[in-house]
Parts: sequence; structure tokens; C-alpha cells
Amino acid sequence: MTEIETMSFEEAMKELEATVGKLEHGDATLEDSIKLYERGALLRAHCEKRLREAEERVEKITLAANGQPNGTVPVEGL
Repeated sequence: MTEIETMSFEEAMKELEATVGKLEHGDATLEDSIKLYERGALLRAHCEKRLREAEERVEKITLAANGQPNGTVPVEGL
């Protein structure tokens, strides 16, 4: 497991923001910029994965087996 894979969403997002800031500042050498870009791409992918996982968990919590939202009770006579 890589270091990035063990990061929380918040940790990865914070580092991604810092990485983008370094790239935007423009002081890095070409080689350093490439390394920053590569790490940024890995961090972005990790954040997207974490978000997908969170969305799936929320969906499982909020949807009943029949695909209807949990917690809704049909009101008869309406």
C-alpha cells in the first residue's frame, strides 16, 4: 500500500492544494514540476476514489432494497 492510499480524503486534499500552489507559483525546476504534477495526479485520483466510496456508502444507507429512500412510509388514502 502506498503512502497516498493510507491518507484520509482531507489529508490528500490538503496536500493536493499545496501541490497545485507550488506548481502555480512557478519556482520549481522542470523536473520538480513534473514530479509535483505526477504526485498531484495520484492525489487527485485518490480523492476521487474516496469520494466515490463515500457516495456509495451514503447511497446504501439511504436506499432501501427496492431502491426507494429509507425512512419513507407510504401514506394510504392520498
